[in-house]
Amino acid sequence: MPPCPPACQHPFLNVFRHFKVDEWKRSTKEGDVAPVTDKTLKCTVYRVRGSVSAGSYIQLPKTSTQSLGLTGRYLYVLFRPLPTKHFIIHLDVSTEDSQVIRVSFSNLFKEFKSTATWLQFPFIFEAGRSRKDLAGMIPAGTRWTCLQIDLHDILLVYLNRCYSHLKSIRLCANLLVRNLYTSDLCFDPAVTIAEARRAKLPVTPVPREMAFPVPKGERWHDHYIHIRFPSDSSETFSEPVQKSCSLPEAVLPGHVLQLLPHPVAFSKQVQDSVSLKVQKLGPTASRWAPSAPRPLPEVNLSCECSEVSSVGGPSGHCQEPFPWVDKRAAGDSIHISAQKPAVEPVAPEHTASQESFLPDPVLRLKGVIGFGGYSTKWALWTRDGAAVVYPCHAVIVILHVDTREQRLFLGHTDKVSALALDGSGSLLASAQARPPSMLRLWDFQTGECLSLFQSPVLTISSLSFSDSGALLCGIGKDRHGRTVLGPGQGGGAACSRMVVAWATDQVGRGGEAVILAKAHTDVDIQAFEVAFFDETRMASCGRGSVRLWRLRGGELRFCPVDLGEHHALEFTDLAFRQAQDGHTLYVCSRSGHILEIDHQHMAVRHARRLLPMQTPGGPLPQKQTFSSGPGIAISSLSVSQAMCAVGSEDGYLRLWPLDFSSVLLEAEHEGAISSVLISPNGLRVLSATSLGHLGFLDVPSQEYSVLVRSHAALVVALATDCSRGQLATVSQDHTVRIWDLATLQQLYDFMSREEAPCAIAFHPTQPTLFCGFSSGAVRSFSLEAAEVLVEHRCHQGAITGLVTSPDGSFLFSSCSQGTLAQYHIGGPWCRILRMAAANVVCLDSCPSPNALAVSGDSRLLAFVGPSKYMVTVMSTASLDELLKIDVSALDLAGSHLNSAMVVCFGPTPPGHLLVSTSSNMVAVLDASSGRVVRELCCVHPVACSSLALSGDGRFLLTAADRAIKVWDYLAQASPSCQVYIGHSEPVQAVAFTPDQQQLLSVGDAIFLWDILAPTERSPPGSVQGSPKAPPTCKASLGARQLEDVVSGASGLPRQQVPVPSWASPLQLGICARPSKGLDATCSTRRARVQPTTRPDSYKHFMARYKASPLAKDLSLSPAGDEQLHLKAVVGYNGNGRANVVWRPDTGFFAYTCGCLVVVEDLHSGAQQHWVGHPEEISTLALSHYAQILASASVQSSTALHCQIRLWDVQGGSCRQLISHHSTAVQDLAFSPDDGFLVTLGDYGDRTLALWSTATCELMTSVCLLEPVHGVAFDPWDGGVLACVGRGAVTLWLLLQLGADVSLQIHQEPIPEEVGACELTSLCFGPAPLLYCGSNAGQVCVWDTRAGRCFLVWEADDGEIGVLLCSGTRLVSGSNTRRLRLWAVGAVPELRRKGSGARSHSVFMEHELTLDGAVVSAVFHDSMDMGVVGTTAGTLWYVSWAEGTNTRLISGHRSQVNEVVFSPSESHCATCSDDGSVRVWSLASMELLIQFQVLSQSCLCLAWSPPSCRRPEQQQVVAGYSDGTLRVFSVSRMAMDLKMHPHQAALTTVAFSADGQTILSGDKDGLVAVSRPRTGMTFRVLSDHRGAGICTIQSTRKEYGDFRAEGMDLWLAASGDQRVSVWASDWLRNHCELVDWLSFPAPVVTEASGCLPPTLAAFCPWDGALLVCVGLGVHPEVVFYSLYQKQVVKKIPLPFFAMSMSLSPRACLVAVGFAVQINVGVAM
Repeated sequence: MPPCPPACQHPFLNVFRHFKVDEWKRSTKEGDVAPVTDKTLKCTVYRVRGSVSAGSYIQLPKTSTQSLGLTGRYLYVLFRPLPTKHFIIHLDVSTEDSQVIRVSFSNLFKEFKSTATWLQFPFIFEAGRSRKDLAGMIPAGTRWTCLQIDLHDILLVYLNRCYSHLKSIRLCANLLVRNLYTSDLCFDPAVTIAEARRAKLPVTPVPREMAFPVPKGERWHDHYIHIRFPSDSSETFSEPVQKSCSLPEAVLPGHVLQLLPHPVAFSKQVQDSVSLKVQKLGPTASRWAPSAPRPLPEVNLSCECSEVSSVGGPSGHCQEPFPWVDKRAAGDSIHISAQKPAVEPVAPEHTASQESFLPDPVLRLKGVIGFGGYSTKWALWTRDGAAVVYPCHAVIVILHVDTREQRLFLGHTDKVSALALDGSGSLLASAQARPPSMLRLWDFQTGECLSLFQSPVLTISSLSFSDSGALLCGIGKDRHGRTVLGPGQGGGAACSRMVVAWATDQVGRGGEAVILAKAHTDVDIQAFEVAFFDETRMASCGRGSVRLWRLRGGELRFCPVDLGEHHALEFTDLAFRQAQDGHTLYVCSRSGHILEIDHQHMAVRHARRLLPMQTPGGPLPQKQTFSSGPGIAISSLSVSQAMCAVGSEDGYLRLWPLDFSSVLLEAEHEGAISSVLISPNGLRVLSATSLGHLGFLDVPSQEYSVLVRSHAALVVALATDCSRGQLATVSQDHTVRIWDLATLQQLYDFMSREEAPCAIAFHPTQPTLFCGFSSGAVRSFSLEAAEVLVEHRCHQGAITGLVTSPDGSFLFSSCSQGTLAQYHIGGPWCRILRMAAANVVCLDSCPSPNALAVSGDSRLLAFVGPSKYMVTVMSTASLDELLKIDVSALDLAGSHLNSAMVVCFGPTPPGHLLVSTSSNMVAVLDASSGRVVRELCCVHPVACSSLALSGDGRFLLTAADRAIKVWDYLAQASPSCQVYIGHSEPVQAVAFTPDQQQLLSVGDAIFLWDILAPTERSPPGSVQGSPKAPPTCKASLGARQLEDVVSGASGLPRQQVPVPSWASPLQLGICARPSKGLDATCSTRRARVQPTTRPDSYKHFMARYKASPLAKDLSLSPAGDEQLHLKAVVGYNGNGRANVVWRPDTGFFAYTCGCLVVVEDLHSGAQQHWVGHPEEISTLALSHYAQILASASVQSSTALHCQIRLWDVQGGSCRQLISHHSTAVQDLAFSPDDGFLVTLGDYGDRTLALWSTATCELMTSVCLLEPVHGVAFDPWDGGVLACVGRGAVTLWLLLQLGADVSLQIHQEPIPEEVGACELTSLCFGPAPLLYCGSNAGQVCVWDTRAGRCFLVWEADDGEIGVLLCSGTRLVSGSNTRRLRLWAVGAVPELRRKGSGARSHSVFMEHELTLDGAVVSAVFHDSMDMGVVGTTAGTLWYVSWAEGTNTRLISGHRSQVNEVVFSPSESHCATCSDDGSVRVWSLASMELLIQFQVLSQSCLCLAWSPPSCRRPEQQQVVAGYSDGTLRVFSVSRMAMDLKMHPHQAALTTVAFSADGQTILSGDKDGLVAVSRPRTGMTFRVLSDHRGAGICTIQSTRKEYGDFRAEGMDLWLAASGDQRVSVWASDWLRNHCELVDWLSFPAPVVTEASGCLPPTLAAFCPWDGALLVCVGLGVHPEVVFYSLYQKQVVKKIPLPFFAMSMSLSPRACLVAVGFAVQINVGVAM
């Protein structure tokens, strides 16, 4: 297109008319562009609109290769932005040196940005606000605007370049545009020609065709807006700026439309003094505006400008305050001004009114979970090999491999596509993916961005630094994205590639990266690398090509390597290696080939091919020669001086010697390997996979460590656990992952390939996770067993919402079909309560964490529905509708009906309900009345996708698109907010962590933000003086500060030790690493501390989940009158800690089982049971004189503190009951003289209490800041007490003054050579030795007199939880199941050597491997024999002399589900969730046989009847959770048969009366009939389908009884209160129904949270009677006559029965309940 002649452009040029926009021949349009008639201008204008601004536009000229050639200085744009939308105006301007500069104006920009080729000016409008960050959408009522742009001044001021002509224009959505004009004249659009002539004004009036119509008698400024940019263009620069200058400044009231750039090419003086002003000239000001240019006045260079924002040179790194558009009354005139940032005085009252967040910013990104984004190829070692660098979408992460600490580089606005680090480790280069590709150069040490510039490459896919960092090369597609035919590709299409080389040597000195050379190539490039030995030489590889490049004379030239027969291979990666005879280039291919190329001769030296193993299960794969067949697809390789690391698509990382003779090491990964890299020292190999996993292989130890695990797709929802510090996320990659918030490491993951998880929620109190799926299923997961507990399929559509009530009673789910379900989760199982009517929830809703919301008091449930214009509030208990709120009319000014998006409850009080709407507003409603409390308008440019309100009601989080906003929710009038970006994709959910100290955001990755502002104010409407969170004592107190706290504020010594009291709580903490020992005398008192997450130590007790509460208001038999007596207990609490005691001299032996203390005679096996604890016992301690036994249980639901009982060993009675700790007792210890008892609380309690054993009074109590793992008295000095925990050993000295006791504390840090570990166990040896075990497997020996650690040795691979020492022997037990005996006789001698002692004199005498982690141990003083307890629930007798371990006590690991007796009553069998079936002798209660099935739960059991076979051929049949049946032979101790008759978990099983048939029922209500002889299932009954089978029982009858054939009479009872009775003759395959019983369901809620089971049995003493429980609405035993067909008797029960058994001889019924009591019923 020929340029327009200059003569035709004077005095002005109508651009649309000249280029005939209406014909679209010399211009182009894209998207929704249409001519419309504007009512204000009364003419045709063009409307450009679209959801994405860049998707709809008008462009002049038609193609980018053409030029408009418009030379006019001013461009006039007559346009009107569309309300609540964004718009962009792009101008491509050419300079006199033929450089094209893009100048952009948009309300999308949040700050001014500048590069050498691009200027971005924010266009910002404010309505009644005065904030800095005011970028956003245009409000309603925007006027037509004349935007006058001085192209000459823009280039001169901001880039110091001279303007030549306007090359192209692009007007992007959303706006109305009337026309464009160019001219060299400065027009005033508010003055007509007639007015100028009449008033003789010194201005140039606007031409008639450019003028806006003004109604008669009214003013132009009342209807339109004029913006001149830069400000006051008549005062211009005629030459490049060489001195400091200042522009006059006018303060004009009125509407302000500001564009805030900053000049970047000025000298330092200019940058400090210039204040450009862009102003709209009102009807008064414009009349006296000079029309001729005039020189800039000089300014005083001595002016103070320390507060002026400065920039960093041409690269444009600056921090600018935000501009704004402000609506203010201006009397009769309206003025529009846009000014540069300048130092202006601020009124104190204005500052106070705007202060809302302290500090600013209020958030700081702490860590991210994720890897990759654009590609998982880029992961780099730092120079020292201590950290790795990798991208996480738009964030660059530096992860320290040992401490796992993260350092984050922020600045990219899209996914990082490539990374490169120079050889010195000082300069990091990164490129982002979205075209045009932007590059950043970072100072790697400080994290500062040194340079930001645009690449000529469309999308950079690879970067490579030279070793010196002076040269950076990048490759990618060229800007045209051309598709060309490349050689060697068989006519296939390939995109044209561009290679660019930049000089970066001046970047660190304030300069810019300069392009040295560019080269186009049509061959495929997959990898590119600059040679480390010569920065002018490079190499590349790709499909069918390997090229060697060279930079010479400002040009990049290449030479292809002659590949010969390998010319058709697809090469994927390359690496240089320095050899003795030169430099070798290694290249790998997808076909398994590895080529060694001589770099100097450009020839292939060696060619090898790696093939997979030929024989499965054989040795490691060896090097193979060339052959046909597929090879190992190699995706990456890395070469060191000694080996080559190869990563392949089969998921294997293999290490080869350089001759590739055999594999040295290999590691299998979960996905295809995308990158490998050997560390600089050659000891570690970094590997990345396509699934987003990053880890390294340590070559010397041959161990692989995972550094990062991440989702492979968008994360759609999150949930946080209040008690365990865990985070759960679900993703479109079909996985559910559980993370540790403290370490950001993955704990578990669950995958469902067929269906995608949509929603997630934690149980508030139990270790249970709920997840909703796209299939409509809602599943409950156990976090302890890592398995699915329950699955519900009551929904027909994808789950859109899932939420639990804070009190842990209910779970609610909604689906895309509009249904709402309510579940009861208060018990061990999740059960559905009710389904709401169809179309209750909005059908158009998408899965969202805020689709359902429950109030903080668990009373209200809110959701969007039944339509998108309504919000419904229901009662959580009954699902009764309480309120319906119509949100369609909230935005009266909008052109569309308002619809609700998401909902969120605020804290109670005041009980607010927050609703995000489609009009980008958040409405705050009163949850009880529906009244609108207030509205937050224009929250985001698009509708809010997620809301969260902090627990104190101070901060409101909103998320939309890729931005997060934090609002000051307490500000009632105009709340301020801060905007945070970092995600490269839309944010899906935001949430506060349970401690309210951090927040989480998920989308492309998982971001963890620190909240920097303390919570100081109360939520609006809250009650003054309401309880607050307990104060937290900082662990960073120095020694001097702690002494001040302990000794008093005055600093004077106390005259006497005060008496312990409950007032003025004092918190005494343990510093992690104090600089030196800390000594202070103190009287400590009880204090409240914040709960902490469970430490990473198995030493702490974890109570089993128990759904059996204590019975209330129940009359029990008086002592001595009980009809039932406990005879024996089988089992040991493997989850207890130090819960076994033994005195060999007296024979006293005791251990815990549940809430019982079991005292057993080891010779006879007779047991005593000490009863009294309401909950599980966590630990025991026996006094030194064996007179007192102390036992401690966990806190019960009805008590505030744990119970500690002191028992009289001789009489077996409880002497005293004491309590002090709030959650659980971790450890107990008696003083050497038995005068004191010390009790240690667990990690949730964190208190240390000292008691007098004589009076059982609390002497003193200490509150600890860190969890303590163990405590012990010094046996040689009863006044010394030792504790171990994180980072230090603490010694307490007991000081007595009369009746008062005080503690003197002394701390010693762990030596640095021990490392960052925790001490988890301790025991005293010969004075003055103290042995301590760590969670890293080390044993440290301390000299308590000198206060130092003098010896450390590696005693185990895992955490040491038990240490015992006597004389010269030490026993250690760990979570690796190993028990070891050490000879430590030389340690006292080593103490004299001090820190120079070595552990070679300590050696291991014996080692035993047990069946679980060692939790308890007690040994004889000689250490030859002892008793050891493990987490498997086993007590072992250990004899070191014989080297044996004998099982003393063995119980099931998990819940026991059923017990059955043999017909002779000599044996019994039990089954458990641990998958085992155990057979016991009833006479001795010893375990005889154990059948173990891994990864399954055994749920039911039956013993074959006596009529089956001879007694020696008895069988036991067991049903499992996978639907299988297994038949075990008791005599042969082997499995006879395995069948799979069910698809669901079995619930009950029984033999027929003759023992030839097995009846089994499952949780779906199916009854299967199988033959154990053949293993065939020949019949399935579905009459009870829909409710789980609770009971099946079979008995014999006479032929013809009950008018039915057959000799077998059997029944089945299901959970829906139905019982069926059948008669059968299985040999003839005959089965007929005899009777059917159906009763109404109970109307009460059981304490266990589950409906009671329906249990039925044939009465042994009357074969025509059925005995049933769980039938009807009342708890009772029902006797039903099969002859009379009616209930003949009822016996009321205090509770609903959970189990029942009938005595075969006496008329007795035993009934078990959900509460902790059993009842015997006599007939």
